[in-house]
Amino acid sequence: MTGIVRIETKQATPNLNLLKVEKPQMAKTKSYDYIIIGAGSAGCVLANRISADPSVSVLLIEAGPMDHSLFIHMPSAFAWPLADDKYNWYYQSQPEPHMNGRRMYCPRGRVLGGSSSINGMCYVRGHALDYDRWAGNEMPSWSYAHCLPYFKKAETWQYGADAYRGDSGPLHVTDGLCANPLYQAFIDAGVQAGYPKTEDMNGHQQEGFGHMQMTTHKGRRWSTANAYLRPVLGRPNLTLRVKTLTRRILFDGNRATGVEVHRAGKTQVIEAAREVLCCGGAINSPQLLMLSGVGDGDQLKSQNIAVVNDLKGVGANLQDHLEIYVQMACTQPVTLYSATKPLNKLKIGLQWLLFRSGLGATNHFEAGGFIRSHKGVEHPDLQYHFLPMAVSYDGTSAVDGHGFQAHVGPMRATSRGHVRLQAPKPSTPPAILFNYMSTEQDRREMRAAIRLTREVFAQDAFIPFRGDELAPGRAAQSDADLDAFVRAFGESAYHPCGTCKMGLATDPLAVVDENLRVHGMQGLRVVDASVMPTIVSGNLNAPTIMIAEKAADMITDTAPLPASPSTTYSSVNWQHQQR
Repeated sequence: MTGIVRIETKQATPNLNLLKVEKPQMAKTKSYDYIIIGAGSAGCVLANRISADPSVSVLLIEAGPMDHSLFIHMPSAFAWPLADDKYNWYYQSQPEPHMNGRRMYCPRGRVLGGSSSINGMCYVRGHALDYDRWAGNEMPSWSYAHCLPYFKKAETWQYGADAYRGDSGPLHVTDGLCANPLYQAFIDAGVQAGYPKTEDMNGHQQEGFGHMQMTTHKGRRWSTANAYLRPVLGRPNLTLRVKTLTRRILFDGNRATGVEVHRAGKTQVIEAAREVLCCGGAINSPQLLMLSGVGDGDQLKSQNIAVVNDLKGVGANLQDHLEIYVQMACTQPVTLYSATKPLNKLKIGLQWLLFRSGLGATNHFEAGGFIRSHKGVEHPDLQYHFLPMAVSYDGTSAVDGHGFQAHVGPMRATSRGHVRLQAPKPSTPPAILFNYMSTEQDRREMRAAIRLTREVFAQDAFIPFRGDELAPGRAAQSDADLDAFVRAFGESAYHPCGTCKMGLATDPLAVVDENLRVHGMQGLRVVDASVMPTIVSGNLNAPTIMIAEKAADMITDTAPLPASPSTTYSSVNWQHQQR
């Protein structure tokens, strides 16, 4: 593995080929106390917290470029980085057997800030019982009581601190203005349909309809690059390298000793005196571990990779959120459709550039909801993102006319997939299979999601705005009809996780322990969404940041924050009523 590489980009090619082999040239070896691989949602947090100790040296490595694009920092332009591979690994899944054989789009950030620089900026923590479920697998330090203090530590909440929210963290969290009347109509319709209203879906009560929150600050995207990294880049003990591809982790026996990287036409070995921290995310972290000889021994041998540690769980247990759009025509010209016209887009852009305000300063997901699909479900298993426009998430397919939609889907799917190597080199994208909708429970929950959404849109609050149902369409009524619609039009919510599962060494699929150390290894941890044993009930950016905040205390041997006594809402009739 001595070939020298130059990072290139090709526009919108699913089988992205990032590397071009050139003449070998070896750069001088360097050494740091900690090497962090991936400057994303977790890596930037660790870089900030670990380098706060001036006695240690920290190297942060990012494969992608700096985030110097207005389309990254302008919240309403989040679809632009999703459109090609400039700031995005631009992955595609293998043909999904239960989704009409479609290859499903799986964007992952390849830029400073990682996926926090290209995501939809929705701030959602998940439900308290998600974390208690982790703790129930003999990992007590991951209960909600132990995680809540780190959610609070990370954030500065627009409305100040309380028992659930923080007011002095790096991550700014704001409410949307909900100026468009369709947002309030959606919240009111949810209440009219019999669901509660929640004043803070990240506080005491997740269940219900209410305002959504976003990671923006003064009209700008507040990625972890902006929140955690930029304020500390002047520290002399912190080094950032962008456009630097980590080829593999190096080992001496079972101890991680450094990494091999390619940067600016040179290959280089960089030593880690203390730890290598893998923060590449749910796709890239297992890929890198496998390229380094840590993974399922039989799979590694088939790729002619020497086995350092036979861990069957690396790349297994892949989970994600699948969603569909229930779309309605709108009878009044109040949607975002007018904003898509060229002249209006220019006006929106200028207002944002000059004042950081207006429609450019929001992600437009300003209202949402969490409901239970059936009686007997203890906490919400369906999530809504409401959008006052009928368009696909990445902006590639828009209805020609005024419309609105609810993104909805199961939050705790039982389908499991995997990430595997296609070739023993990082230039070949891994084979990703989500296996969406492979279980009857997942199909049942998705059918309920569509039918319950139709009920919400049928409420009186939408009388002034409701036109015909655009999707799935009135003709789609039977289970078979709805299943066919999901197979044809379901999309990822871009929340992959679970591929380096946290758990006991006796768990055959566990990759890391309760302290995120890779089982059987020394000096190596994984800190990102891949360590989630089970997916949480909501978007994954906020939980990933929390995981990194918690991991930083583990890595620096800092006493953990005291557990919180805060309680959470639960419907008193959940065993017998759906709402």
